Amino acid sequence: MIDDDTTTAAHTRTNWAGNVTYSASHLAEPTSLDELQRLVATTPRLTALGSRHSFNTIADTDAVQVTLTGLPPELDVDGERRVARVAAGLTHAQVAVALEARGWALANLASLPHISVAGAVATGTHGSGVGNASLAQSVVGVEIVRASGEVELVGADDPRLDAHRVALGALGVVVAVHLAVEPSYRVAQTVHTGLGWDVVDAQFEQIMSAGYSVSMFTGYTADGVRQIWTKRREDRDDAVIDLAALGAVAGAEPIHPVPGSETAGVTEQGGVPGPWHERLPHFRSSFTPSAGEEIQAEYMVAATDAVPAIQALREIGEAIAQVLFVSEIRRVAADDAWLAPSSGQDSVAFHFTFRRQTEDVAVALPLIENALAPFAPRPHWGKVTAATPERLHQVYPQLGAFAALARDLDPQGRFRNPYLDRVLG
Repeated sequence: MIDDDTTTAAHTRTNWAGNVTYSASHLAEPTSLDELQRLVATTPRLTALGSRHSFNTIADTDAVQVTLTGLPPELDVDGERRVARVAAGLTHAQVAVALEARGWALANLASLPHISVAGAVATGTHGSGVGNASLAQSVVGVEIVRASGEVELVGADDPRLDAHRVALGALGVVVAVHLAVEPSYRVAQTVHTGLGWDVVDAQFEQIMSAGYSVSMFTGYTADGVRQIWTKRREDRDDAVIDLAALGAVAGAEPIHPVPGSETAGVTEQGGVPGPWHERLPHFRSSFTPSAGEEIQAEYMVAATDAVPAIQALREIGEAIAQVLFVSEIRRVAADDAWLAPSSGQDSVAFHFTFRRQTEDVAVALPLIENALAPFAPRPHWGKVTAATPERLHQVYPQLGAFAALARDLDPQGRFRNPYLDRVLG
């Protein structure tokens, strides 16, 4: 049964992008851990809903959705252990501001700080940097409500932690994550435009290593790499590469990754140092970066395949140009999480921001996945893909073991939804 005090009536809420309309019968909004535990224990099926920034149906259900935004927004730091306990419903923007106020920082952030901590971790979301793994890699503990309604702490010494770091919502409702933190640091960000493909082919890894976090933006057409965003930590002695000597031009004014878009929402550029949380994301937390009129896809391949993979995408650049706003290329370090797209291998990520034209995107996805097929691309769990469940099991070697663990921890399928039924079997 459903506790009427913590639910709203049937709703037609959509995800942030508006390309998915949720089919849940109720949205539960518990305001305490006790209420959440009772809800889980007495509801046949429910799915946790984060900040709605997934572009597929991973957070959809025909049963009950539950949001954690009503739970106490707790954040505590153990300075001796360098661990922060963070309420799962908080966004990375909220966490970053609170940590900075106490003199602490996270090792990395995604380009969009508006996303929830639990949702970002659950789907394998990441930032950029040859030495930076996904956001889930900083998780050293998970507090999770199991199907029985009991809360369990999966700590750093638990061999199942790597399965829980990127768990797709299949193992329970995460109520808090324990994140490794470090002393606060400062970052300066510069943006260059225009880099030819010949330079990228010859020096890709050197360019991506010339900063703590580096992003390339392109359309895979003849104009090459349109923008290179380089973020350098003041306390690190990273290698430096002269992009101007390679033909790129330093940006004189703020630049948005999507040409023609409003630049007020981008984080400060021009090499001006600032707090880590105001430079590592591409977008300011105080601004909505866009109206959500987009659909996103992303794939990771081994870093050693970066250049041939880029060359393969260039072969289809013109074919996807009309539906593609921009593509971002980033490097991500190997991750220990079973289902992280960068699990077990240093990776290069190809992120695609499409116009919200569902039919055209459906045509573009197989073109992209076929181009990347020789490199065993791993799709991002929170974005659109044409990959079949069989293909997902091929490129994620531990997906079968994860499915078995999910059946063991949730034998009645309390946390299942159509997405998990399809992916896990």
